[in-house]
Amino acid sequence: MERPCPAWAPPVLAIQFLTRIPVPGTEKLTAQQVTTGLVQAVGWFPLVGAGIGAITAGVALAADSLWPALVAVLIALVVEARLTGAFHEDAVADFCDAFGGGFTADDVRQIMKDSRIGSYGSVGLILALGLRAALTLAVIATLAPWAAFLTIVAAATFGRLLVVVLMTVVAPAPQGTGLAKDVASGVGPRILVLALVTALPGLLGFAVLSPLPLLLGVLGAGVFIAWFRALLLRRIGGSTGDCLGFAAYAGQLILLLAATATL
Repeated sequence: MERPCPAWAPPVLAIQFLTRIPVPGTEKLTAQQVTTGLVQAVGWFPLVGAGIGAITAGVALAADSLWPALVAVLIALVVEARLTGAFHEDAVADFCDAFGGGFTADDVRQIMKDSRIGSYGSVGLILALGLRAALTLAVIATLAPWAAFLTIVAAATFGRLLVVVLMTVVAPAPQGTGLAKDVASGVGPRILVLALVTALPGLLGFAVLSPLPLLLGVLGAGVFIAWFRALLLRRIGGSTGDCLGFAAYAGQLILLLAATATL
């Protein structure tokens, strides 16, 4: 009889999935426990995102005391890319290449599987990184350090929460295979509720500080999810890992745009 997944595994697997931080103990889990644990780990994504955001914000604010703000922001993004293995940036490039250059569903799937980056992916990644750097610079340059910290953490949390929302409202693409499809197929309302709970530490401070920008961010995310869901269902019949990664990056940009709209 298969042993149930231990309670400690989901948050640890979430850290392992979203970062390059070495975590002990997961090698003792069976394949079935890993699959079950990863489904539950999705609910912990926002809290892990908050941790990533805290590191990025801390590095940016510390570097800002030594170098110009733009240099500080770029240093922070370099540290974050190393921390996460440029996980979401890779998804942005793959998504832009596939949906920009693919005409049929098969084209889109084949391009997303290709490890090479094309013109659509290059332009999309440059613009996404540039916009995020510009928005983070605006946050660092205009807000008090504690407010800037809360804003950057909230954006990182919000992006990972959008991943869970997308998993809940869009089924995996029917042609998908492997662990990613198994995990996404198991995500439902219960996991979404857990994600909303684990998002609270990363969003609560920002909600108190900037309730209107948070509301604008939520409304913007709702519009994005509705548009993105229609796009994915029309083009490939569902979502993939790269689509989810693109949504995570888009979520960060949406909240940063809302936070800086009135600065």
